[in-house]
This record gives sequence, structure tokens and C-alpha cells, in this order.
Amino acid sequence: MASQFPLVKHGKGYDRDEVDAFLDRARVAYDGDDSAGIDAHSIRMTAFGMKRGGYSPSHVDAALERLEDAFFARERSRTLAKGERSTWLAEATETAQVILNRLARPKGERFRRVPFLAQGYKRSDVDAFADKATRYFTEGKSLSIERVRTTTFASERGGYDEAQVDVVLDSIVDVMLAVR
Repeated sequence: MASQFPLVKHGKGYDRDEVDAFLDRARVAYDGDDSAGIDAHSIRMTAFGMKRGGYSPSHVDAALERLEDAFFARERSRTLAKGERSTWLAEATETAQVILNRLARPKGERFRRVPFLAQGYKRSDVDAFADKATRYFTEGKSLSIERVRTTTFASERGGYDEAQVDVVLDSIVDVMLAVR
């Protein structure tokens, strides 16, 4: 499958061979070959090496987001076709509650902090986003999946542990996709 992503003119982009190979496997998986081992979650966790003359990361990332949405919709349809709607919704509700429990912690204490000399996500930025996510879950305030996926935080010494915050962001996306 030939990709049509723009190439980075200056600097590095995603390794074209890696991207093309992944997209070939994704096509096989989407066409029904589950042995390819690709699902919505694995798409979100995919990372590519960087090379000069590689594909534009923003264009590939946007395509991966659309691909993740398509795989997730297919996975949801399969689950619902088996008559497991209540299980699907119960899992989404349970995940949402775990997220809300985390976000209910006091500001500045919602996530593990990295050592003082290490860089982490700026706590006030994460806490402001956490407040928006809380309002989405508790009040039905508007928050798009795109906003969650593309949110960025400044860094600071002694900030929040980036990996822990990223897991919660991924969980928010999972719930949003589940209840679409």
C-alpha cells in the first residue's frame, strides 16, 4: 500500500518503511485477519522511528487517529452484536469512575510527582485540563476526543509523572469512544 503522506522537508519525520509496513498490517487486520494483532488500543500505542525525509508526523498521527476510531467502532459493533451491550457500558462506566476518582484529588496531588530535579508535566496545566475533564463526566460539558488527544502540557521541575498522566488521557479517550 503506497502512502500519500507529505514528507518532511527539513529535519526528521516518521520512518516511511515503518509507517507503510504498519499500515499494510492494519489493512490486513481491518479486512478481518485478527492474526495481525492490531486493535484500536495497539494503534494508539504505535510509535515510529524518526528519519530524515520521513513522513510528516502530524499527517500520520491524524491518519492513525482516524484508523483508531474505525477499529474502535468495529470492536464496539462486534461486542454489541454478541448482545454484550450491558458489559460494554459497565466497563466504560467503571473506567469513567476510576478517572473521576483520580481527578477528584486535590489540585497539585492528582498524579505522582517526579523528583524535584526531573522534568514532568506542569501541575497547574494538568489540573486545569483535569477540571475540564471532570466537568465533561459530571456535567456533560463539551470536550472533544480531538482535544483530549492533542492536549499538551508545559513542563516543570518536580511536575506530574508524564506516563501516569498519559494513561489517564488514554482512558478518557477510551470512555469517550465507548459512549459515542
